[in-house]
Amino acid sequence: MKPENVIEVRHLKNAFGDQVIHDDLSFEVRRGEIFGVVGGSGTGKSVLMRSIIGLQRPLSGEIEVLGENMIDRSEDEAKNIRRRWGILFQNGALFSTLTVAENVEVPIREYFPFIQPPLLDEIAGYKITMSGLDESAGPKYPAELSGGMRKRAGLARALALDPELLFLDEPTAGLDPIGAAAFDELIAALQKQLNLTVFLITHDLDTLYAICDRVAVLADHKVIAVGTIPELLALDHPWIQEYFNGPRGRAAAGHGGAQAVLQGMARDHGGQAVERTS
Repeated sequence: MKPENVIEVRHLKNAFGDQVIHDDLSFEVRRGEIFGVVGGSGTGKSVLMRSIIGLQRPLSGEIEVLGENMIDRSEDEAKNIRRRWGILFQNGALFSTLTVAENVEVPIREYFPFIQPPLLDEIAGYKITMSGLDESAGPKYPAELSGGMRKRAGLARALALDPELLFLDEPTAGLDPIGAAAFDELIAALQKQLNLTVFLITHDLDTLYAICDRVAVLADHKVIAVGTIPELLALDHPWIQEYFNGPRGRAAAGHGGAQAVLQGMARDHGGQAVERTS
């Protein structure tokens, strides 16, 4: 594994019965980048993330995360790797019977059982405010929170162990445009402050334009291209053109995205060309 890569996936194959989801899928995520993953419905974006984090066992292929092989690891070995990442699932996946603070404390209690109150409570409070919530959210239950607040509570839990790597599955889904933009800004700020690598699945074109350094496109059971948005726009694949140059893509580009494209072109001038994987 190259030292500058945090995730490497090689020749991955996933299938459910006769339905092939991924076939010969490969890509790399570089340290310190916000890496977006897009694709049409049924392309297996969430299945891909589940494979990387060990919740889905692929039929074949290689997966390395943070320099460690993730295939066929013992539970103890996998646990030592998992403590180095945080995950925000689509709907927050909070425990409904626990308060926000207690949800944040769950991974801390699992990996560091020697940490007890009041230090445990202080850490949870710090993570809650770091996620953009008021400290008063700590004693509340998930049912008492808005959708956007639940997302932030889930993010606080994902940050509980000071991870190097952050997985986000559709983090802005269901949020209004203002809330989604605020969440994007929060992710970008945390990535810089904490030196995170972010693996982000999204349908949100505004998110792609606003914060992603590179984007992987899933189609035809594999990653067909990886690059900045300007690089992807230069490709003639029909799905890529329809997605980025369709009405919503043009709207995203015009709503602040155009500036991001120009900045990306400036960064990429003289750099490597887009990775075309098929």
